[in-house]
Amino acid sequence: MAMTNPLQFIQQVRAEVSKVVWPTRREVLVTTGMVFALATLASIFFFIIDLIIRTGLQSVLGLFG
Repeated sequence: MAMTNPLQFIQQVRAEVSKVVWPTRREVLVTTGMVFALATLASIFFFIIDLIIRTGLQSVLGLFG
């Protein structure tokens, strides 16, 4: 493995960081909003599914109890 000196390493890091495309403030806000919206929808969905399963299970168990 070839060793590079610290100066070359820093230059290579700067060159790689300059290639990064950073998101705009608008992109970050839209993406964050979508994450919160989809997380809310997923939690509502699983709450409803849980409610249906619980109600069905209680009614089935109520027949035998």
